[in-house]
Amino acid sequence: MTISFPDLALYVGALFALFLTPGPVWVALIARTLSGGFNAAWPLALGVVVGDVLWPLLAILGVAWVVSVYADFMIVLRWVASVTFLIMGALVIRHADSGVGSDSRLTRPGMWAGFLAGLAVILGNPKAILFYMGVLPGFFDLGALTRPDIAVICIASFAVPLIGNLVLAAFFGRARRLLTSPAALRRTNLTAGGLLIAVGLAIPFV
Repeated sequence: MTISFPDLALYVGALFALFLTPGPVWVALIARTLSGGFNAAWPLALGVVVGDVLWPLLAILGVAWVVSVYADFMIVLRWVASVTFLIMGALVIRHADSGVGSDSRLTRPGMWAGFLAGLAVILGNPKAILFYMGVLPGFFDLGALTRPDIAVICIASFAVPLIGNLVLAAFFGRARRLLTSPAALRRTNLTAGGLLIAVGLAIPFV
């Protein structure tokens, strides 16, 4: 393995910061947890793992068309991410009194449905796309990576958010009764919507 421990530790720290940033995965995970408890959420967390391995792998392998239009591609992704967060935040605030369980696309029962929901959310998550395609090359010399390096990076890329998502699901599973009361639900939705809009406004300037 050629990558150094400090570089890997810095990357893990960035992954943790990425996890702490509210995004589509959080919304989907909380929705399934509040609708069906921890047992409904962990399959979604496993579905997210697929994207968390796929995105860094694509960044490392240097997809030709991404490299050829890199600057324009990143600008487009940045604005797509911004608009996505703004729309999500506005919709959450607009439906602040509605239960998260009303979105059947996220809360459809069953392990397979949960896994597919997680896969869809992470593959279309602009935050993950921006991070792996734009930031990952800044942590490592992608041209010098060996197979063990790639394996370690991919393991870190899915292990950090997976652990975080499972802990998050367990927490909201325990707080499920409290958070599903009408008043608490409204406050939670208003807060989540505000955070999503704040992230959307910040993305074009970071």
